[in-house]
Amino acid sequence: MTDIRRTILWVIFGFSLVMLWDQWQVFNGRQATFFPSGKPPATATAPAANGTGTTASTLPTPSATPGAPGAAAPAAGAVPPSAPAVPREAITVTTDVFRVTFDTEGGNVVRTELLKHASDSTADNKSSTLVLMDQNAERVYVAQSGLIGGEFPNHKTPMTFSGDRALRDGANELTVKFESPVVGGVKLVKTYTLKRGAYDVAVRHEVINSGSAPVAPQLYMQLVRGAGTSGGSWLTNPTGTFTGPAVYTEAQKYQKVEFTDIDKNKAEYEKSSTSGWIAMVQHYFATAWVLPEGLKRDNFVRKVDNNLYAVGMIAPLQPVAPGATQAVPATFFAGPQEEKMLERVAPGLDLVKDYGIFTILAKPLYWLLDKLHGFIGNWGFSIMALVLLIKIAFYWLQAKGYESMAKMKAINPKVVALRERYKDNPQQMQQEMMRIYREEKVNPLGGCLPIMVQIPVFIALYWVLLSSVEMRNAPWILWIRDLSTPDPYFILPAIMTLTTLLQTALNPVPPDPMQAKMMWFMPLIFSVMFFFFPAGLVLYWITNNVLSIAQQWLINTRMGVPPEFNLPKFGKT
Repeated sequence: MTDIRRTILWVIFGFSLVMLWDQWQVFNGRQATFFPSGKPPATATAPAANGTGTTASTLPTPSATPGAPGAAAPAAGAVPPSAPAVPREAITVTTDVFRVTFDTEGGNVVRTELLKHASDSTADNKSSTLVLMDQNAERVYVAQSGLIGGEFPNHKTPMTFSGDRALRDGANELTVKFESPVVGGVKLVKTYTLKRGAYDVAVRHEVINSGSAPVAPQLYMQLVRGAGTSGGSWLTNPTGTFTGPAVYTEAQKYQKVEFTDIDKNKAEYEKSSTSGWIAMVQHYFATAWVLPEGLKRDNFVRKVDNNLYAVGMIAPLQPVAPGATQAVPATFFAGPQEEKMLERVAPGLDLVKDYGIFTILAKPLYWLLDKLHGFIGNWGFSIMALVLLIKIAFYWLQAKGYESMAKMKAINPKVVALRERYKDNPQQMQQEMMRIYREEKVNPLGGCLPIMVQIPVFIALYWVLLSSVEMRNAPWILWIRDLSTPDPYFILPAIMTLTTLLQTALNPVPPDPMQAKMMWFMPLIFSVMFFFFPAGLVLYWITNNVLSIAQQWLINTRMGVPPEFNLPKFGKT
């Protein structure tokens, strides 16, 4: 029975690694090896408008007032009839952490360049900064806002720019303003305030009624982008990071929406709320629109065309009297998924750093890892220190497992003899084995249960390391200059394979020759996958292996079972 359970555990372990490898292919922008989607990530070719590429996006058709029939949104490329011709211009604004490009058509954000992050996640290319959002013939990822509910200024309306284009020395913020002409008796003024050291931007929408009658438009904010590769289903990737739209509300919390569910009109999320935010999420980075708490809004997620998807919010405004102004504050975010920073921007925004079903374990592990890094100053050594602390926390539990394995190893000759004596009588063999277990006070499951208890913790740590943007371009020692990419010389994976085999050699040899061979083949086969895993993940696994070997050696010695390496025998049986 012990041998059967051990085989089952190896199968579970092997299948888990297959799933992890499959999704690591996806994370690196390649087609999944074992579960291909059959469709590559979509890109969008933006149509030309006034000689410049623009998003071919449209808005949903919300009612002009709640409950009333829908009012059609402006078509892509259309200019409101009352808007005069204004030369279109790209306005680039620079702070110490990112460079933002606005389009005077609508005053939209059409490009964000993160100056502190390399484009390809390699330390050798830090001069090439990461472009998170962009709008060109090959890629569309933009942030838009405007008014609907009538012929009002929207994300297609030409606007006039004013403000600074760079953060001045000694200044902590800069302000840029986009002012629309009067359209339908209404003028819209967008004011963006960018702060030093921050990726969140304060955005103020001022609705000015220049007409002679009250108006009650609706303010919309949306993120539009081409589809990417999402995390997959729970079956093919139960703990994978996520790419796609997300909605957060106080009632339903963090709600991810798969691109495939949007295609099938099966997207599930809270449609109306008075709190929260909407976001576009991807590995390491995210963008979001945040409205103030207490402001009623309708959330939407929809497919714009064959290649583009939109997630956004629509907030009905109070009636604006003639000559009056109504201002709505908001926050726009475009940056890395750094937990402490995200927590400061908006409640729940840190959940875009997606740990999946292991969030409850992963968040305290990240907190501890971050504290260790603050003391040590090197992410590689912080990973090793964290694994050491986890091993200490589980020492007595794992010691019980190793003690059980040592007892099993001590009685292994008796078990082999029983198998030989009763090989033609399986029932009698099982009865005799159970008698020996009782007499020797050995629990056949004693070595498995402690391992099963620890598996969720180490899987959670795995996803902490895989999801943390801090690993990007983080060096360890010598040749390891980026913990988020594979070891360029495969030294760490080779060491991991060796330590895995050493750990296997210390375990009792299964009496069944076929299972004994499988006990060696499985670690060899799946260790190969680690040759392509990020160096930080391999480092954590090596540390765990080395500490496990030391602990197992110590316990075997203390129990009087001489540690020995049981080398494989692949000859004829």
